[in-house]
Amino acid sequence: MSVWVCGEVLIDELPSGAVVGGGPANTAKALARLGHEVAFIDGISTDAYGVKARAELAADGVNLSLAMTSDLPTAVAVVTLAADGGASYVFKLDKTATFDFNSSWLPDPSRYKPQVLHIGTLATLVQPGADVLFDWALACADFAPVVFDPNIRPQVMSDRAKYVALVEKWIGISSVVKLSDDDFEWLYPGKSPESIANQWLQGGAALVVMTRGADGLIGYTSDGVVEVAGEKVNVVDTVGAGDTVGAIVVQGLITDGLLNMRGSVLKDVLHRAAVAAAITCSRAGAQPPYAHEIREKLGN
Repeated sequence: MSVWVCGEVLIDELPSGAVVGGGPANTAKALARLGHEVAFIDGISTDAYGVKARAELAADGVNLSLAMTSDLPTAVAVVTLAADGGASYVFKLDKTATFDFNSSWLPDPSRYKPQVLHIGTLATLVQPGADVLFDWALACADFAPVVFDPNIRPQVMSDRAKYVALVEKWIGISSVVKLSDDDFEWLYPGKSPESIANQWLQGGAALVVMTRGADGLIGYTSDGVVEVAGEKVNVVDTVGAGDTVGAIVVQGLITDGLLNMRGSVLKDVLHRAAVAAAITCSRAGAQPPYAHEIREKLGN
């Protein structure tokens, strides 16, 4: 069995040049670098950007046998970096291979029985593929926990009420929700993260993880709240840091089990995630760490 990561691989056009990006693709890359068998599910174009994306994912050991090959173009995100390393995006998404999700090619979870499904970012937002993916993910939830990362992009959907409804629809079928404090503040301005997280837990989620940049991470379960501090690092940029956290959370599900992701076990997972994210932040672009790099930082 393998981990399934579903969502977009696109090209980030950074000031320094074009690099392979997309939150889900970054998560797939991070999981592969951690040593996990991971299948990436998306449409990948035959254009030059698609060839670049396929080559880079394959070089990290990501299984692309469940991806669709398409002659439509690759989606592009034009990235602007702020002085503190934070990234903002302008997207070119329409009629691309990246968002051409269709039930005719999506893999059958009853046949493959994945360990975990990680899904999120724009693929759960861009229509008509997003509706197709929701029904497909609901079927996957019969076989594996669903990890949902909304990775909010208000540039694509500025209607907050509509965005909140969409996010909550996905949370309703998810075992784990991973989001940033910026995501939360945009979705629920003025609201308490703990109160909203508790609503999601009461609705069926088992774990909510929130990243808080330099302030570390916080996890919410029915047992209570677990916090870990951030790791000090010289930040080059933050691209891919949250996606790295998502990969570590998925790894925790595999090694420890969903029901054990609480208390001291959760604290260890979140600390590992903070260390991994710091390594990613020390590099340009989405370059998550390998397993041995995390072990060296942790001293084990």
